[in-house]
Amino acid sequence: MLAGRVIDMLLEMDTPVMATASSAGRMVWREEMDETFGSCLERWQDKGEFTYFQPGELTAPIASGTFSTRGMAVVPCSMATVAAVAHGMSDNLVRRAADVCLKERRPLVLVPRETPLNAIHLENMASLARLGVTILPPEPPFYLRPKTIEDVADFVAQRVIHALGLSDALPDHMRYEGPSGRV
Repeated sequence: MLAGRVIDMLLEMDTPVMATASSAGRMVWREEMDETFGSCLERWQDKGEFTYFQPGELTAPIASGTFSTRGMAVVPCSMATVAAVAHGMSDNLVRRAADVCLKERRPLVLVPRETPLNAIHLENMASLARLGVTILPPEPPFYLRPKTIEDVADFVAQRVIHALGLSDALPDHMRYEGPSGRV
């Protein structure tokens, strides 16, 4: 759900999107979405500038630092991918493209969904944060009193887009205005 919302919003902003998904990511997709992964790919390709690469396609442009991108978000990000990126292991396109963002000092946002976290998870995320990676857990904005899971997904997707530097601010209805300024 989260990855789909991020892609939908980026395409609505006329932002070119290059995507890949691991087999585990596609498995999560099947569990969470009413729409098949293939249907989403077709819809996105019809919507705008969208390109999908297979996870083993290490010759994809996003696997090279000479191909310019505005950054990358890994949504959701497994602890296996957090560990691989933290230790420079690039055995699939998701991890290689993340490694490229690190070496080229481009924005990299990881959205981990594991809970609870153990010390190894925390140490890997801390080492990435020290390198400038944004670790963005998909926390609900309870203070904004979301009414649906879609409200939470939209909030997290907007946070991802903002963390990538692709928006100047969150939409007005997603900003905290203090205890008396509740939206």
